[in-house]
Amino acid sequence: MTDRTTAGTPTMNGWRKSSYSDPNGGSCLEVLDGDRCGVPVRDSKVPDGPAVVFSRAGWASFIVALQQ
Repeated sequence: MTDRTTAGTPTMNGWRKSSYSDPNGGSCLEVLDGDRCGVPVRDSKVPDGPAVVFSRAGWASFIVALQQ
C-alpha cells in the first residue's frame, strides 16, 4: 500500500537503479534511500515524473516478501 505520490523527483538526490533493472533501458526502477518521509520509487525512464512513496514499514514488508 502506498502512502502518497510526489512530484519534483528530479530535484531529489541519491536515486539508485535497481540491480534487477534491464541494462538495455527496458524495465528500470529507481529507489531513493534515506528520504525522511518514506521510500520513493520511480520509473528511471521518466525522471521528471512522479514517484510513489511507500512507508518504511510497507517497503520493508515488500522486500521480505521478495526474498521468500
